[in-house]
Amino acid sequence: MREKRTGEKSAKTTTDWRRLRFLSDRQIRRSLDADPEARATDAEFWKKARVVLPRPKQAITIRLDADLLQWFRRQRGYQTRINAVLRSYMHAQVDRTGSAPGTVVYQGVWRKAHGTWP
Repeated sequence: MREKRTGEKSAKTTTDWRRLRFLSDRQIRRSLDADPEARATDAEFWKKARVVLPRPKQAITIRLDADLLQWFRRQRGYQTRINAVLRSYMHAQVDRTGSAPGTVVYQGVWRKAHGTWP
């Protein structure tokens, strides 16, 4: 199954690719060593690594208060932000009630709370 593509990038990069092309391997290594967030990966990491592809979003129609929608639309990526707010609320409900949505992603949460998946 192929995902629909819009042809637009989801985020703009701030990498200075031109500058990077002219750095030596030694300069790149020093930069990585100085970066507290850069972590080396070893064979053990790659044994446990797995590819996780995001599921495509589903288009829906939803009615929202005009002022709420206007506030979200003033922000870049407002639909993604609305999705994040709803997901955050869902996580809070799962944590509070132990009931999980019927998706593969949350089966693990349900199993932890109830032992088996219905």
